This record gives sequence, C-alpha cells and structure tokens, in this order.
Amino acid sequence: MTRVAAVDCGTNSIRLLVADIDPATGEAVDLDRRMTIVRLGQGVDRTGRLAPEALERTFAACRQYAAVIAEHGVDQVRFAATSASRDAENRDEFTAGVREILGVEPEVISGDQEAEFSFAGATRELPGSDEYLVVDIGGGSTEFVVGRERVRAARSVDVGCVRLTERHVSGQTPTEAEVAAIRADVAAALDLAERTVPLREADVLVGLAGSVTTVAGIALELPAYDSAAIHRSRISRAQVDAVTARLLAATHDERAAIPVMHPGRVDVITAGALVLQAVMERVGAAEVVVSEHDILDGIAHSLAARPESS
Repeated sequence: MTRVAAVDCGTNSIRLLVADIDPATGEAVDLDRRMTIVRLGQGVDRTGRLAPEALERTFAACRQYAAVIAEHGVDQVRFAATSASRDAENRDEFTAGVREILGVEPEVISGDQEAEFSFAGATRELPGSDEYLVVDIGGGSTEFVVGRERVRAARSVDVGCVRLTERHVSGQTPTEAEVAAIRADVAAALDLAERTVPLREADVLVGLAGSVTTVAGIALELPAYDSAAIHRSRISRAQVDAVTARLLAATHDERAAIPVMHPGRVDVITAGALVLQAVMERVGAAEVVVSEHDILDGIAHSLAARPESS
C-alpha cells in the first residue's frame, strides 16, 4: 500500500484526503478526509487577483493540513489548484506560499486535467457498462466529462457558484432579474460545453462537489450533513426543482438554518442549485446520481499510479 495525500484547492474550499492505496488493485482506505471553506476566489472574477485575506485563509488551512500529513507519515503529496488560481494575475504569490508550507510544488491544473481527475474519482466504483456524464459544479468553474471507463470528451466552463454569485447577486437573496442573469450565463456556458461534449448522449448523470451534495442533503431531509447517506444517492429532477425553489424563496438566515448547510455555502448555494437545475433540464435527466468521490479521489489515485509508488 502507498500512503498518499491529495489536496484540492478550489475557488470556495480546500480539501485534504490522506489514504492508503494499493497501486495494483486501486483499493483505497481513507485515513483522513476534511474540507475547509477559504473562498480563495473572493473577488477574482472582478479584480483578476487573489485577495490578501483570501490567501491568508488558504495558507492557514495549508498549515493545518501540513500537520495532518506529517502525523500520518505520508509517502507522496500532490496539491492541485483549480479555477481561481488559474485566473489570478498573482498566482505566483499563492504557489510560493503553498510551496513554503507544504514542501511541494502546487500544480495549477487546466480545466481538462480537472475534468479527468473528477471523472476518475467519481466513476471508479460505478458499473463500467454505463456511459456517464460527470458534472463537477465548483466555485469558479463547472466541468463536464463524458466517458465509459475512460474520458471520451471533456470541457471546463467558467460558471461556478461563487463566480455567478459575485457577478450577479447584490444582496443576500437574488432578485428575479439576478436569477435571470445567472440562468442566461449558465445557458451560454452549456452551449459552449456542448460544442465539444455530447451532453445528451450519456446513460447516467453523476453530480459532484458541494453544491450538488448540499442540494442532495436538503432533498433527503437529513438532520445533519451525512456523507454516507448522500454518497450514491439518487435525486430526482422534481426534487432538485423543489430544493432550488426553496432556496430562491429563502432569506440568508433561513438558508443558514438548513441542517446540512455549511456556513461557507450559505451565500452561494442558490447559484449552485441553479446550475444543477439547468444541467438536468438541458440533458433531459430524470435524476442525478450524487457522488462524494470526486477530483480529490482522482488526484489521490494518480499518485498511487505513478511508477515511483510501485
């Protein structure tokens, strides 16, 4: 077994997975899996730069993760950064800070790489006979991947829950005009994705990341966030429509009071739900299979597959 640590640093959250993975079989045993909302992408869509306070929140989380990695005696570490750091003019400041804290070179991965990691992580334990459309709704971008065991087509587009909220929502609850603007952006992004990814040809829609898992938790009426209950749950389009309508009608405090809601998602979950709803409408999906395994798991397995880990 190879002990690996994968870090996924996105626009809204930074996450860590420490796992023992058998390179021969792919069998994995999670030792530690955690998430911290740092909002690295705060203001990036508007300014093109990572804000000093966002960098410090991210570095503070990295210091915590460094301690966990050291405690577990990890063999290999891989740090992947996605949408916000791809877009930022001062991303060198970000990469230098991560390098100093964790001792590894952070990889600012492309949208295509992000899509491949997400697909690998999400479909590893699903039946190989189906063709999947994997949709990873992040803070800054959304990835679309179609494949059966391997990726057939992939595209990353710049619509995510944080980016859309910062771009269009001026108050605590979006107005009708702001919702229309979000929906227009998502529709344009879906048009762009559909130029290269056959969104309507897959057998199964698989949804990833915090917006999707939170919508699932609300639909399932869970008394608290429960990864085991959410993982591989099937949420119907009617349920997604109902949750989206509820979020659109709710105040900030009402959203914050939902039992499964992480405090760091309260202000952006409505935009995330709108993206999921639009995807299901576009592809004609009757349901979405929700996965707690995603890009983080794909990064971890990529480490175990490297020649030096054999």
